[in-house]
Amino acid sequence: MRKHGRDLLGELDAEIEQCRACPRLVAWREHVAQVKRPAFASHTYWGHPVPGFGDAHPKLLVVGLAPAAHGANRTGRVFTGDRSGDWLFAALYRAGYAGQPASSSVDDGQSLTGARVTAAVRCAPPQNKPTTQERDNCQPFLAREIALTEPVVIMALGGFAWNSILRTLFQMRYPVPRPRPKFGHGAQAMVGEVTLLGCYHPSQQNTFTGRLTESMLDDVLATAGAIIASDTTEPAVR
Repeated sequence: MRKHGRDLLGELDAEIEQCRACPRLVAWREHVAQVKRPAFASHTYWGHPVPGFGDAHPKLLVVGLAPAAHGANRTGRVFTGDRSGDWLFAALYRAGYAGQPASSSVDDGQSLTGARVTAAVRCAPPQNKPTTQERDNCQPFLAREIALTEPVVIMALGGFAWNSILRTLFQMRYPVPRPRPKFGHGAQAMVGEVTLLGCYHPSQQNTFTGRLTESMLDDVLATAGAIIASDTTEPAVR
């Protein structure tokens, strides 16, 4: 019997959750899960790699850097339980993709329609800085997620995600432009039939300083929506 996209994504998620390819990341994520932050002392941390979350057939794929140590590494859902996630899910809700304006835990009833959220690296890295080898170890997961979901728009949150996506698409034999497009907020690049959009990451460093505002985030999602609305590509049979 032929497997459907949702089933194949489930298999991918299971593989991601069991991955131990990067010793430094394994040690860090598990250490954080044991030591915990005092505010979450009573919580049971996830402490594993974090899979993507959302629609199995999204038009929009949002890609971040990596799980936050006390966010997704605690809750088990990408961009859930931290300030960055608060900003992102609120924006997705305003744009009509999220069922609720916040994502606090895996059992909060949150859902995404037409969108999926994921990360270039699936484990929380020390100082939020993965190595190039750790990025490359995770690249096949991102490639499979893109191949299974076939988004119309991929939205990169930050330069790390932008470059990781371009590297991944190149390895997947997408016609990546030369020279490779540079990241910037609002940057836009056509890579085959996929449009890559750049957006500053909703990190506290960016949101507290005003480098990224709600309207700036909303504008990128509005651009994504306009591109999706004008797309005439026939959906794949799955």
